[in-house]
Amino acid sequence: MRNLHLAGRSPVMATNAMVASSMPQASLAAIEILKAGGNAVDAAIAANAVLAVVEPQSTGIGGDCFCLYQKAGSTEVIAVNGSGRAPAGASPEALEALGVTALDPLSAHSVTIPGALSAWALLSQSHGRKSLADLLQPAITYAEGGYVVAPRVALDWAEAEPRLQRHDAKLFLVAGKAPGAGQVMSNPDLAHVLRRIAAEGVAAFYTGEIAEKLVAGLRAQGGVHTLEDFAQGVTAAEFVDPITGRFAGHDIWECPPNGSGVTALLLMGIIDGFAPEADPLAPRRLHRAIEAARLAYRDRNAFVADPRFGDVPVAELLSPAYHAVLRALIRDDARMGRLPEAGTAHKDTVYVSVVDADGNVCSFINSIFQGFGSGIVPEGTGVVLQNRGFGFTLEAGHPNQLAPGKRPMHTIMPSLATRNGRPEIVFGVMGGHFQPMGQAWVIDNMLRYGMDPQAALDLPRLFVQNDRIELEEGISAEADAFLQSLGHMTARIGVPHGGGQAIRIDHDRGILIGGSDPRKDGCALGY
Repeated sequence: MRNLHLAGRSPVMATNAMVASSMPQASLAAIEILKAGGNAVDAAIAANAVLAVVEPQSTGIGGDCFCLYQKAGSTEVIAVNGSGRAPAGASPEALEALGVTALDPLSAHSVTIPGALSAWALLSQSHGRKSLADLLQPAITYAEGGYVVAPRVALDWAEAEPRLQRHDAKLFLVAGKAPGAGQVMSNPDLAHVLRRIAAEGVAAFYTGEIAEKLVAGLRAQGGVHTLEDFAQGVTAAEFVDPITGRFAGHDIWECPPNGSGVTALLLMGIIDGFAPEADPLAPRRLHRAIEAARLAYRDRNAFVADPRFGDVPVAELLSPAYHAVLRALIRDDARMGRLPEAGTAHKDTVYVSVVDADGNVCSFINSIFQGFGSGIVPEGTGVVLQNRGFGFTLEAGHPNQLAPGKRPMHTIMPSLATRNGRPEIVFGVMGGHFQPMGQAWVIDNMLRYGMDPQAALDLPRLFVQNDRIELEEGISAEADAFLQSLGHMTARIGVPHGGGQAIRIDHDRGILIGGSDPRKDGCALGY
C-alpha cells in the first residue's frame, strides 16, 4: 500500500469492468458504453473517438491506430494494424522533382493516408456489439457542445502553437494563440464529419465530399495525395499475426512491424537476464536499462519497417540467444561506446486499456504522431492530419525509404501480458520513440518489482535521447552522479516522459486493478 501521507493516487479497483485512458471524459464514455451493453472493443472505440475531440494535439481520425484484443475464454490474441500508407505518387524521385531533399514534419509530404477509422470499422464489424453511430455519439456531443481544455493538454497545445500558426489553423487557436487550461473549446466542423460517418459509415470519410476537402487541403500544401489514395483507405486496416516474447514468466504480446513492438520485446529480453535490484531506482538498474535501450533502438533503426517492402528479422530479434549476446555487451562499470540512438522525441499519442464484464480485453492506441501532427487542418473538416510520413527517410536503400503505398516505421504499440494463456495485464505507454523503453520499464515495475499498476506508472523515468540521458525530476542527484561517473551525459527535462495506462486482472481474487499515468490528465474508472 502507498504511503498515504504523501501525494499520489491509489490504484482503482473494481469487480466487473474497467477503463483507463488519458482523459476523464473518455474513460466515462467508455464506462457508459459498457453499461449499455457494449464490450471492450466498443468501449475502446468510443473512448478514442472522445479523445479525438478533447485531446486534439495527440490523436484524431486523421491519424492511425493499432489494437490487441483477446476474447474471454480464448487464448488467441487478435491484432489489428490500422496504420496508413504513403500516397501512390510519393517516392524519393517524385519529391526530388518537386525540389524536396528532406522530409519536413510540417509538410504535406509527411502526411500518410489516415488508417484509424478503417481500423475502428474493422474492429467494430468483426468484434463489437454496438453500432459505430452509437460509439461516435459521445464524441459528437463534445465536438458540438464544447469541452474544457485540461492542464496537460494545454501544455502540449502551447508547445504546438507555432505549427498551428504556420498553417493558419484558426479552429485550434483563440485570437491566434493556443487556449489555456480551463478554456472551453469546440469543433463544429469535426462534429459534422463525425455525424456523416455515423450515418453513412467510414466510407463517408474516405470518399465523397469529406475526402475531396482533405485532398484539396493537402494539394494546396504541395501534397501528391489523390482521391484514389483516400478511397483505398477504407480497407487499409487489416488483421495481422501478433508477435510475442517471454518476460518474467509471462507472454508479452505486441503488434508486428511496421510497429515497434519488437523493439520492446527485444529490450525486455535483455533486461530479463539481469536480477532485479533491491531498490527500483537503484543506479545500476538505471544504467542497465539505458544500455539495453541503446542496443534495442540501434536494432530498431536498422531493421524495423513495412515487411511488405523487405525482410524484417523478427525471429532473430526475439531470440533469447541473441538477447544473451547483447546482454553480455553491457558492463556495470562503464558506458558502452557510441551507438545509433532513437530519433526526435514525440510526446503525443493516446492509449486506452479496457476489460469488460465478460472478461474480454482490449489494448488500443491511436495517434497523429507529433503535437497536432502536420498542423494541416483542411478547411471545413476539423480534422488534424497526422505526420506519420516523417517516419520515412529519403536515404537510398534504407529499410524505411519512402515508397508508394508503404507504411512508415511506427512508434505506437499497445501491449498485453498473458500467463498460461489468460490475459493478466492490459497496458501501454505513450510518448513516441520513448514507448519501447517506457513499456519495458512499466511492465518490469509490475512483474519483477511487485508494483500495482498505479505505482508502476508513477515511478520516475529516464530516456536515451540523442546520445544523452534525459532524467525526470524524481531521479535522485546521487543516481545522476553515478550515471555520469560511468560516462553517461545526463540532462534534466521539463516535460516528463510519455504517459500510460494499465489494468491488471487478479484472477485469484476476481478483481481488476487499474492505473492512469499522472503525467497526463486521465483516470481509470471501474464498477
